Amino acid sequence: MDLDLWISKVKEGQHLAEHELQSLCEYVKEILIEESNVQPVNSPVTVCGDIHGQFHDLMKLFATGGHVPETNYIFMGDFVDRGFNSLEVFTILLLLKARYPAHITLLRGNHESRQLTQVYGFYDECQRKYGNANAWRYCTDVFDYLTLSAIINGQVLCVHGGLSPDVRTIDQIRTIDRNCEIPHEGPFCDLMWSDPEEIETWAVSPRGAGWLFGSRVTAEVSIQSIISFIILDCFYLLLVNVTFCYAVQLC
Repeated sequence: MDLDLWISKVKEGQHLAEHELQSLCEYVKEILIEESNVQPVNSPVTVCGDIHGQFHDLMKLFATGGHVPETNYIFMGDFVDRGFNSLEVFTILLLLKARYPAHITLLRGNHESRQLTQVYGFYDECQRKYGNANAWRYCTDVFDYLTLSAIINGQVLCVHGGLSPDVRTIDQIRTIDRNCEIPHEGPFCDLMWSDPEEIETWAVSPRGAGWLFGSRVTAEVSIQSIISFIILDCFYLLLVNVTFCYAVQLC
């Protein structure tokens, strides 16, 4: 694989050939399978929220925040769906992961799901651009290998959705079997779907998956796991150097 050539090709708006995309996905799966459910990351690092197929915004982010590997990144999931260029977004992130694995961390979001991508656009986009569903299958297989969270300097927990009543410590996240489709309930589901809210403890989520949770919950997780902040993705692509859209200071 000529990763540098492929990176240039995708940045110019071209697609990889179907067999090239398949090879890339298989290669990245071998990297991801070695990562922990709570992947350790050292600062400095730029933390980025949902991209949702906005390829040109992603290129603007790199132009503003720095290119890999000069800048380290954590992308917090929801790479695909809704936007028009999900395929390009996910392909370039996979290429950067393959080329610079220690400099980019890819977390799973609730849209890294076979079920959601058949509703919100990624499946149709792959069909349109490749003429079949093979590219979608290759990419969704990679979804099952994406890590669930990252922890910066052992103190700042990053997760796409939120917390779970079944997860009291970070060690409990480490024991989740992540190499599968996102389940409809349980701790794996909650990490993808839960949302912070101005409440104290837990409430049923109106989204039908995950939970709403409040400040007391985050404080309890802090005490059990000795962490200082939790960074949660909140549906936005962030275009600044080191930032996040929801952070709970826990001490």
